[in-house]
Amino acid sequence: MEIKLWQALRDRRLQGLKFRRQHPHGRFILDAFNVEHQLELEVDGQGHLDPEQAAYDAARTEYLQLLGVRVMRFKNAEVRDDLEGVLARIVAATKTPKGLGT
Repeated sequence: MEIKLWQALRDRRLQGLKFRRQHPHGRFILDAFNVEHQLELEVDGQGHLDPEQAAYDAARTEYLQLLGVRVMRFKNAEVRDDLEGVLARIVAATKTPKGLGT
């Protein structure tokens, strides 16, 4: 599903927003990252339901937030079943001032 989302984001297809794919940031590689808005997008599959993986994800998100990065997580099913809704949430997040929830 990450590829499906990337197809909608690449080449500034989403309202001219530039996203970088597999972008290194600190000690992590970000699935899709918008530098201007310091917004990272993650697409999570079933593996992210595992308690150990969920704990890792939470620590990773906390670390990135300390660096000023807002993290938005989407489940595979959300991207598959409601791509337009996911894209609308991403656009809304770029209009929200940094420091507020996404």
